[in-house]
Amino acid sequence: MGKCHNWTTGSASKLAAIELGGHVRIATPVILAPMSGVTDLPFRRLAKQLGAGMVVSEMIASWAMIRENRKTLAMAAMDRAGGISALQLAGCEPAAMAEAVRLAVDQGADLIDINFGCPVKKVALGQQAGSALMRDEQAAAAILAATVRAVPVPVTLKMRMGWDHGSLNAPRLARIAEDCGIRMVTVHGRTRQQFYTGTADWDFIAQVKAAVNIPVIANGDIVTEEDAAEALRRSGADGLMIGRGCYGRPWFIAQVVHFLRLGQPVAEPSLADQKSVVTTHYSSILDHFGSHAGVRLARKHVSWYSRGLPGSAEFRAAVNRLADAAAVLRLIDSFYDGLIARNVARTVPRRDEMLAEAA
Repeated sequence: MGKCHNWTTGSASKLAAIELGGHVRIATPVILAPMSGVTDLPFRRLAKQLGAGMVVSEMIASWAMIRENRKTLAMAAMDRAGGISALQLAGCEPAAMAEAVRLAVDQGADLIDINFGCPVKKVALGQQAGSALMRDEQAAAAILAATVRAVPVPVTLKMRMGWDHGSLNAPRLARIAEDCGIRMVTVHGRTRQQFYTGTADWDFIAQVKAAVNIPVIANGDIVTEEDAAEALRRSGADGLMIGRGCYGRPWFIAQVVHFLRLGQPVAEPSLADQKSVVTTHYSSILDHFGSHAGVRLARKHVSWYSRGLPGSAEFRAAVNRLADAAAVLRLIDSFYDGLIARNVARTVPRRDEMLAEAA
């Protein structure tokens, strides 16, 4: 069973490692959230290099994992360059989940995360998976138990507060999960019906923390260092999972870790360093997905990276018109080099702007 650690109070917090068993140790429990279309292998590898304590794959459907089609295999690719390789699965049939997690472990996953939080209609209603399983605790328990039994690696769970505010059953479901052998629970402080609207309820996560003896991770609306400290204080959680705060800022997790440990913010990377991250990330996307698909998939990342820079709207529009990878790289070079020569600093997007992005 995982060992839980409480956060210290005051201006600074000490990040304590989380031991999940099976030789899986989260040395720094500030985790990159799984985000569809965002946390592909190039982004996860980059976030890990820049300080993320753990990264989690995009959510993969159990049936797709079993079929092992080319797209699913690309999504499930594990980074074996150190650290924890975690893969997130969703499904509604215990036998299929068990088969899928065995395949995932065979491909190198060190940890399996089960998704009970996805609010998307085709998952929650069409497949009766993701957050829909919070409405059927018996089915949820069967899936959790079957998954845990199927593999020797730790299994964790990500969920929401409940389906809606009339059924906030996350504390009870967390206890069920613990009884089934789940090693850690992450709670997004919203209901399924909220999707990503409203405000994440970090105080409610404290009820989940009080209900179990396994580590609890707080998730939702953490886009500034102050958010991170406040989320920990109010939830009493053992760690954080960060999603939208990393859009165009894969170094943000390292900033959060620094702030929690030392109580002081750290400056944004220089624009020259940011350009290096952008070009490295872009090249990694091309290498992983191929030039044709990579150019298209990279557009959203280039857009996020450029937010807060003079002329970014025109730059994004130009990038989105280009289909040639080399031409995009030349445009990135000229855009950033011109700003670096003028000693321009990037303005970090406002908190409300970052929260407006769909997770």
